[in-house]
Amino acid sequence: MIIIAGLGNPGPKYQGNRHNIGFMAADEIARRWSFGPERAKFQSVIREGEVETASGRERVLLMKPQTFMNESGRAVAEAARFYKVQPSEVIVFHDEIDLAPGRFRMKKGGGAAGQNGVRSLISQLGADFRRARMGVGHPGEPQLVHGYVLSDFHKAEQPWLDAMLGAISDALPFALAGDDDRYQAEVMRLAPAPKFSPRQAARGEG
Repeated sequence: MIIIAGLGNPGPKYQGNRHNIGFMAADEIARRWSFGPERAKFQSVIREGEVETASGRERVLLMKPQTFMNESGRAVAEAARFYKVQPSEVIVFHDEIDLAPGRFRMKKGGGAAGQNGVRSLISQLGADFRRARMGVGHPGEPQLVHGYVLSDFHKAEQPWLDAMLGAISDALPFALAGDDDRYQAEVMRLAPAPKFSPRQAARGEG
């Protein structure tokens, strides 16, 4: 069993926010791999399914915590305890302002780098879970960050966003097999990052 958690905030108000790109990734994974129906459990919306990997079919629990971003760790830790899953078997998809729009990086361990959902997970699980960091860019000034991540993606950003979500889903078997380096490389091969600056992204240019 692998737990995949997409981070975001619940409710239609936040649905299109940059901060909710983790929810978007979870939804695309569920669609691509034909996961079962949504249901409520572990303070989350969950779906269960299997993904074909090189070594066979891997069972996956897909979670969208409904605790709001800052308390995501409570939901994921509850599921991890129930299934007796180790932190290394938890993959968390989240927005990353320190990566340019469309960039994708895998990381295991380390600090939260200001991401409150990741901070909550560290407090509940320890630091050794795997982070799938999806670049949304930085607005340029620290005081603009809060409003930026809680604003919707612009129409001009939709092409790279759709491409990255599709690549994340298509290449997922590599992550489930534990090969994070190959997974990262495949995502970036399938969906190269766009050639524009974070400030352009913030203005909806591209």
